[in-house]
Amino acid sequence: MEELITGRLEKLFEGTIWAEGPLWLPQSQTLRWSDIPNNRILEFSPSTAATREYATGVEYTNGRALHHNGSVVQCSHGRRRVERDHDGVVSPIVEAFGGHRLNSPNDVVVAADGTVWFTDPPYGILPGTVEGHEGEQEYGGCYVFRFDPAKEELTPVVTDLVHPNGLAFSPEESLLYVSDTAGGGYGVPFRIAVYPVEGDTCGVGRTFVELEDDAASDGFRVDVDGRVWTSAGSSVRVYAPDGGLLAAVEVPGKVSNLCFGGVDGHDLYITATTSLYRLRTSTQDATAARRQS
Repeated sequence: MEELITGRLEKLFEGTIWAEGPLWLPQSQTLRWSDIPNNRILEFSPSTAATREYATGVEYTNGRALHHNGSVVQCSHGRRRVERDHDGVVSPIVEAFGGHRLNSPNDVVVAADGTVWFTDPPYGILPGTVEGHEGEQEYGGCYVFRFDPAKEELTPVVTDLVHPNGLAFSPEESLLYVSDTAGGGYGVPFRIAVYPVEGDTCGVGRTFVELEDDAASDGFRVDVDGRVWTSAGSSVRVYAPDGGLLAAVEVPGKVSNLCFGGVDGHDLYITATTSLYRLRTSTQDATAARRQS
């Protein structure tokens, strides 16, 4: 079997409360991520090994994805919307469904056709939250949405999960993986579900993998061979396209999310509670590789 992990885990930065939403920016060759409770966005430069504050007072941004035009599409818990950051200028993409505010968009992907797919659990509006502002679930659910910017059309594509969280497409965008992180308190297991993509929506899903009670799949990526690289409690796990476990790496602290990056795309950046880590791999992100081809 191919050796997937080819280097040791490196700590790059420490000093966040809850690190989330990592994204590699090819143009600047930097890694951008969020420190959600501290309401700031950070950037790490591998060339200088330095971290800087990119922005503060950002209204609790979480997951982000690279748009085809080079701008960053990001989820804002505080503004309850999906928004665009283009060279520091932030503007809304979508913030309401059926006349009601969204909950607190959590993670996002941009499809090959430019549509924006995102999850909308309630974590940024729950009582006592430090990741947004307390509020109500106005449309009565927690959905996965597809937004078509050309038509200004927002469509629910997955409605059968309790708290949809991380999401990613398979290499050919024929499948959509979505995690449910509601857990036992809601009578459901931590799991990753997978749905066939059928045009503008998704078909009936199934469980791809079920995880233990302390190993929520908060965020993940799919590599060029269709393997799922996911957070799982205090570890990163790699699952084959058939759901078999291929590898696991223990990480100090609870892992929230991860992404591929680096000069050749083979570095895996990992956000875990207080810190940012890097792990060398033999593969790269499916979406990034498709855009380069």
